Amino acid sequence: MDKQSIVEQFAEESHPDFLQEFDRASLEELVAKHETPFMVLDLEEVDYQYKSLQAALPGVKLFYALKSLSHPELIKRLKTLGCQFDLATSGEVALVESLGVKGEQCIHTHPIKKDKEIQRALAFGCTRFVVDNFEEIKKFYPYAGQVELIIRVSFRSKQAVVDLSRKFGCSLEELPLLVDMANGNGLEVVGLSFHVGSQSLSPVTQVNAIRSSIAAMKVMNSVNWKFLDIGGSFPVSYQEEVMPIADFCAPVMEALSELPEHIEVFAEPGRFISAPTMIEVVSVVGKAKRGARTWYYLDDGVYGGFSGQIFDHASYPIAPLKPFDPLGEFFPSVLAGPTCDSIDVVAEDIELPELEVGDILVGKRMGAYTLASATEFNFYPKPKVVVVEDIFDPETEAF
Repeated sequence: MDKQSIVEQFAEESHPDFLQEFDRASLEELVAKHETPFMVLDLEEVDYQYKSLQAALPGVKLFYALKSLSHPELIKRLKTLGCQFDLATSGEVALVESLGVKGEQCIHTHPIKKDKEIQRALAFGCTRFVVDNFEEIKKFYPYAGQVELIIRVSFRSKQAVVDLSRKFGCSLEELPLLVDMANGNGLEVVGLSFHVGSQSLSPVTQVNAIRSSIAAMKVMNSVNWKFLDIGGSFPVSYQEEVMPIADFCAPVMEALSELPEHIEVFAEPGRFISAPTMIEVVSVVGKAKRGARTWYYLDDGVYGGFSGQIFDHASYPIAPLKPFDPLGEFFPSVLAGPTCDSIDVVAEDIELPELEVGDILVGKRMGAYTLASATEFNFYPKPKVVVVEDIFDPETEAF
């Protein structure tokens, strides 16, 4: 490789134009029709993500976790694909019910519930509930004969960006006591569940949790085990590449092969399905030179669509819509949100070509835990959602 080729390759790696995978003309058309900021939900990408995960987990029933992104069009698309749904609140029950989802297609996985939330789910027809402690089991005494309980076990993971087993799940030592308490009061325990954490960068903890759960089931062989729920954790690439989903799931499937054949396996993907399905389109509305860096002020920030940077520990790829020369000049820059709060900064120490007020930027992989946690601080409205079938350029490797 000659010197110029090396320079060009280094420039491409340093300043990648990830928007080349999108149909820029389609994005420009959307910008002409819709005022920024707005999100773009790509239903073709919903198909791709769901089918990719199902192919990597053959035989596993997928229950989409609504909390990551609960847009009705996403839910309707997943319903047509045969997906089922993981619910945690009465609001989520009402949403899926309004879209024609049936209660038997759902599981209620929040380990802590009010009695009226149990009643609402039962009225909907959802009879499978997750519990993880003694007090929660007591809440189901009045519903003996109407419900099936799945006990959540805690498996902590250092490889997960968001550790969900810190807040929920019983220990393996407590498990037999919880099962005995439930059975002794006429309740049927039918399964175990766990969630090793969101955006897990390695399948190791999930594999160990599967094997530990299988061992526990074998010890408590008097229980009529029906289900093992392996939670979510399936990662997506933000700034850094992660394992391809087929590679991530291969050891998971190997561990699941040790499970007795009659036990069904559930999974609760949220991020993996929703994150890549949405981008955000924003405008530069202000520009100022502050010290050695240029500050660009956008019309959305961490109180809006970029809220996942605070609540979800995510860092989204963002780039200008207009093509740029990776060999051209780049400058130390800051991307700030529109609110009056100094915490509202989307990116610091980012190198960008010179931008002007009115220029468009696009944030990628912004479906998961963005709109879900967005606010209207300073009375800035949340970005609207534009639903499309495909924004990827068919002449590129879109996925």
